[in-house]
Amino acid sequence: MTQSHCTPASPITQIDRARAGIVTSEMEIVAAKEGRDPEFVREGVAAGRIAIPANIRHASLSPEGIGGGLRTKVNVNLGISGDVADEVEEWKKVAVALELGAEAIMDLSNSGKTQGFRTRLVEKAPAMIGTVPMYDAIGHLNMPLVDIKPQDFLAVVRAHAEDGVDFVTIHAGMNRRTIETFRETGRLTNIVSRGGSLLFAWMEATGNENPFFEYYDQVLDILHEYDVTISIGDAMRPGSTFDASDAGQIAELIEIGKLTQRAWDAGVQVMVEGPGHMALDEIAANMKLEKRLCHDAPFYVLGPLVTDIAPGYDHITAAIGGAVAAASGADFLCYVTPAEHLRLPDVDDVREGLVATKIAAHAADIAKGVPGARDIDNRMSDARRRVAWEEMFDLAIDPVRPRRYFESAPPSTDGTCTMCGEMCAMRTVSNIMDGLTVDLGKE
Repeated sequence: MTQSHCTPASPITQIDRARAGIVTSEMEIVAAKEGRDPEFVREGVAAGRIAIPANIRHASLSPEGIGGGLRTKVNVNLGISGDVADEVEEWKKVAVALELGAEAIMDLSNSGKTQGFRTRLVEKAPAMIGTVPMYDAIGHLNMPLVDIKPQDFLAVVRAHAEDGVDFVTIHAGMNRRTIETFRETGRLTNIVSRGGSLLFAWMEATGNENPFFEYYDQVLDILHEYDVTISIGDAMRPGSTFDASDAGQIAELIEIGKLTQRAWDAGVQVMVEGPGHMALDEIAANMKLEKRLCHDAPFYVLGPLVTDIAPGYDHITAAIGGAVAAASGADFLCYVTPAEHLRLPDVDDVREGLVATKIAAHAADIAKGVPGARDIDNRMSDARRRVAWEEMFDLAIDPVRPRRYFESAPPSTDGTCTMCGEMCAMRTVSNIMDGLTVDLGKE
């Protein structure tokens, strides 16, 4: 598809400079991490197929690329809530996220004055940092939702950009047209997006258009100034498999496609957010639809959760959907924890959710042939053949659990585990191949 670009006079952002033929230091770092030529990355950024969220004020950032031909990235959500306002606990979650290699952390704090935690997170974390300014509006502005004016919302966006966050979720696609479709067709679970529900309530109370849609050009001006990537939020994402792929979701996606092009024309990088809850057989088609309607912009999905009846295990339902989504074209997976739909996740939940999502992302990368994705699996298989336990632990996505499991039940035969003991297939065949004596079946 031919696209026209109106690059701003001042080439500040990654996409500005990519279009000007410049390979930035961030593009070089991404290329090295991905085993790609820097020109491949530059061309992807210039076309909008790849985003490198990198606020000019995030000095501690280790840049990552999100998009076509690159590894599937994983995001961890955390943040301070009104009921569990424990900043110490949130820093423990940050530590786990960084330990396990999450490429992004979204600070979804929604209680009180959140700037302190956010700025310290940007200062300390090498991961990409994302936020949802809408969550912060009430606390930041210290006024009731109905009294907030459009320019007040924009002021919160600017505050987050100035603090150094690399991407922001902006629910700009839920405009009057989208809501009309939602009202006409109805839903089982209505609007489940927290930011979307707040905007819907504000629009209904004031009678005004979505301020992020009405003043979208001003939002883009702010983001361009700091090279903040816009992650266009899906306020109409399905909150149940019943609502998946319905008119409200697709109507919003059509609007998001238009907003994607406008952001690129303003020199702002784009990611598009997606579902949500969705039956397994609908996922691949939805990934293709997003890529078509949103001009191959990177797709950032929550799950999708493939069934609605697994509370306490939704990290599994999301990992199943996430693997299918990423193998079908999604570029970025937001983790889901076992606490989803139940409570604020604790540190253990964060670990469980992140590991499950990283498994999904890696499985998808193997399926879609991302260069080098299978290498670590081959190294693990070689270590298993040699029964090299320490190597296996080091290569594992989560090194902690496999070591704990192995050490909890010491085998009586060296070089084995308690599953097979002296009948270990790896040990037996390796010994034969190495010309060693095999002694089995002794009493």
